[in-house]
Amino acid sequence: MNEAIYSFLEENGPVFCLDIGSGTQDGLLAEPHVNFDNWPRFIFPSPARQIRKRIQKATQDKQAIWLYGSNMGGGFSQALLAHRAAGLACYATEEAAKAICDNPKKVAKMGIVFAEHCPKNALPLHLTDFSPEFWQTFLQSLGLPTPAITVASAQDHGFCLTGNRTFRMQIWQDLLTQHNTLSDWIYEDVPAALTRLRTLQAATGGPVADTGTSALLAFLCDSGILERSFATGITLVNAGNTHILAALIYQGKVCGLYEQHTGLVDKEQLASDLKDFRLGWLPCEQVQKAMGHGTVYGTRPEEAGGFEPTYFTGPQREKFTGLGRFCNPLGDMMVAGCFGLLYGLSQTHTH
Repeated sequence: MNEAIYSFLEENGPVFCLDIGSGTQDGLLAEPHVNFDNWPRFIFPSPARQIRKRIQKATQDKQAIWLYGSNMGGGFSQALLAHRAAGLACYATEEAAKAICDNPKKVAKMGIVFAEHCPKNALPLHLTDFSPEFWQTFLQSLGLPTPAITVASAQDHGFCLTGNRTFRMQIWQDLLTQHNTLSDWIYEDVPAALTRLRTLQAATGGPVADTGTSALLAFLCDSGILERSFATGITLVNAGNTHILAALIYQGKVCGLYEQHTGLVDKEQLASDLKDFRLGWLPCEQVQKAMGHGTVYGTRPEEAGGFEPTYFTGPQREKFTGLGRFCNPLGDMMVAGCFGLLYGLSQTHTH
């Protein structure tokens, strides 16, 4: 374990890290003076997955639903469409509707009726990525200490009425242009366009980051991988349940990013994409034509070489066996993003 992390915990107290993905939300309570192998960790269904299950149950029961609460991950949208296709009513507050789509006109076209109060006979479903009451009760029930800091990550496309894939790549490009050190990509002050992360921070009260950032930071927890990047450029790949994020790294800094949907590329296609990406030959438009998010590039030092050493993590990494070395940062792949968040905070010493 990185000594900077232990020093950070001694100075600040317990830190609760939460990495919210499409399939799971992964939690880690990092405690001072406790060996990291003994830190409590949790793997739960993601908030969006929980909402999806409840919508599906309402569809089976032929019951109208009312969505209220706040902006959150929209991984329940297909269940919502199925609910409407079954001829069942769906209502939503304007705020909750932002979890479905930024454009209220598109929400209305889905047959969702805006209602600020729960209609009679509708099942109320509360939307949120983070419930302080739940986590406080959960930790207390286990006799665990109250966190001094909560740091969380979630994927945010940014507020955009059209073309959110393009807008997301612009967000990455802006970060890469402003500072290419990953630990600086954890937000204390969230840009106004990142509405999901702003909502998440309002609930947690702590720093937030994109899940892509937390995944990449996790690799750098491994001193061997970080040291290798000082000898030559390397490629880091997080194969998530729904998204693949790859980064070109040299001396711990980001030189380029590639993002695609996990279900849209097989092993051969990813191998081809990564080959061109390492050379800087994979344009953003080509990835978007294949229904991915795209690519962005930063400074590419000649001494970085071809970025051939490649490392994989993520729950779908087995799909790409043979394209690189599998690694489990600090020995636990499922909470790797949590370790990444903690590592990033320890590097910036913002508290």
